[in-house]
Amino acid sequence: MAMHELIINGETVQVPEAVTTVSQLLAHFGLERKIVIVEINANIVDRGLQETTAVRSGDRIELVHFVGGG
Repeated sequence: MAMHELIINGETVQVPEAVTTVSQLLAHFGLERKIVIVEINANIVDRGLQETTAVRSGDRIELVHFVGGG
C-alpha cells in the first residue's frame, strides 16, 4: 500500500495515500466525531473546509482535540 509521510504533532507519521483531505485524516485517526482544531503548516483550517482542504506529504499538521472529564 502506498503511503505518504506527514508530521503530526511533531512526530513523523505514515498514512495511506488515499488519505488526501483533512476530513479523511481525522477519520483515519478516529477523530471525525470529535471537536478538533486542525492546523496545517501554521494555518488553522476552518471546520467547514476540512472536506476540501488537501493534505500532502511533508505537511506539518497539529491536531488538538478536547477531552472531557472532571
